[in-house]
Amino acid sequence: MKVYIDGQFFDDDAAKISVFDHGLLYGDGVFEGIRAYNGRVFKLAEHIERLFYSAKAILLTIPMAPADLAAAVVETCRLNDLRDGYVRLLVTRGVGTLGLNPNKCKKPSIVIIAGKIQLYPAEYYETGLTIVTVPTTRNLHSAVNPAIKSLNYLNNILAKIEANNAGCEEAIMLNAEGYVAECTGDNLFLVKGKHLLTPPLSAGALYGITRGTVMDLAREAGLIVQEPNLTRYDVFNADECFLTGTGAEVVPVVKVDGRVIGSGVPGPVTRALVKAYHTLTNATGEPIYV
Repeated sequence: MKVYIDGQFFDDDAAKISVFDHGLLYGDGVFEGIRAYNGRVFKLAEHIERLFYSAKAILLTIPMAPADLAAAVVETCRLNDLRDGYVRLLVTRGVGTLGLNPNKCKKPSIVIIAGKIQLYPAEYYETGLTIVTVPTTRNLHSAVNPAIKSLNYLNNILAKIEANNAGCEEAIMLNAEGYVAECTGDNLFLVKGKHLLTPPLSAGALYGITRGTVMDLAREAGLIVQEPNLTRYDVFNADECFLTGTGAEVVPVVKVDGRVIGSGVPGPVTRALVKAYHTLTNATGEPIYV
């Protein structure tokens, strides 16, 4: 594997950052998870745009133009002979002192890793996930805004630990008001009749690239897409439930907190959206090989 670090490529065993990098010391940095399908990088421009938004929110200046950064992602995929896979793009605050002050970091670092990912076992895409609601609440907007894809993912990790302790792969996180925010690494959707419902961004949901893509596909299919505040009651009584994310793609959920969702198997709307999503991902994106 070849890993991009600050304009150079290194073999994976030689790809290193300083122990004084504030991305390691304090989680001070931002990242994107990006997918490649069929020799194309899917929604690359949207991911780069979101990365720059996250960086702006934490006053981190990315030392590359968006077009150059996109080109570096494509080149990393090409050097790794990647046609179908996952790209992790990180921008750290860079090397600094042992103090918190980000102004002591002279230059941000850019890291691009292109490899494979499988978030959930394949059988769950056919049979559906069983998930739980966990006590750990989503970060407040006034604390670490959930819209920022920062390197500090401890909020999500604590919820993931609670999910694992309950014997589940994933968990629902509520916000401080008790409304559904998102899962530990995915956005959540409900189907109720002809309506497709997902928590609003103001509830603590991430500005998901896959989230937005699925919402567009649902509208094209004639569904009424809405973003109301949702409670666990709404989840329990949905006809269908599924999660979306770059790594997860679209994965059905069939049981939440011991309650069977709908018929207890992945529903027709979920299956149709999975098919439409795969059709789109296999036919569009930034070409890796030209």
